[in-house]
Amino acid sequence: MSIAQNLKTIKETLPEQVTLVAVSKTKPIADLQEAYDTGQRIFGENKIQEMAKKWETLPKDIKWHMIGHVQTNKVKYMAEFVSLIHGVDSFKLLKEINKQAKKYNRVIDCLLQIHIAEETTKFGLDAPELRILLNSDDFKALENIKISGLMGMATFTEDTYQIKKEFNYLKSLFNTTKELLPEINVLSMGMSGDYKVAIAEGSTMVRIGSSIFGSRN
Repeated sequence: MSIAQNLKTIKETLPEQVTLVAVSKTKPIADLQEAYDTGQRIFGENKIQEMAKKWETLPKDIKWHMIGHVQTNKVKYMAEFVSLIHGVDSFKLLKEINKQAKKYNRVIDCLLQIHIAEETTKFGLDAPELRILLNSDDFKALENIKISGLMGMATFTEDTYQIKKEFNYLKSLFNTTKELLPEINVLSMGMSGDYKVAIAEGSTMVRIGSSIFGSRN
């Protein structure tokens, strides 16, 4: 099936309130253009320099989401244009995003990444760290970032019960976080393999790559 057909098929299964991020990392400009031509406007990349090159080439109404782990020294390369940063997992990173956003007179939307998986290789804050961060005066002083919600990645497993449990935990953490930050409205969880489970557990944003663009080399 073509990229256009894949997108159409996936969009037909998504509830109205769920936003689709087309994960276009490693994919050539032509593939992104094909997705764009069928109406897709949100693309997710995991390498900042690659995303910046694509931003320079492709139409300017695209919203670029940074979905990979972010190194603080790379933030400056995307501060001018990035629409949403998914994987924010430390105050140090938030501070740098704030600093770079200020240079462009922007407020950059961020999602705080929560560690919900059993794998130690995944990044993210735990619940106590999240609470400490949100209650700190240093955090409250940042004027050029906006926390839009939470993000998390489930364990890479065939065990649907395990995945469901992790997403369910993230959703409950989202609910308690909303009491502190009533303006948050994004719960980014679910990828090609588990997005249907994620949506059932309350996800409002799914990150889908291989089901749209085909598998990566």
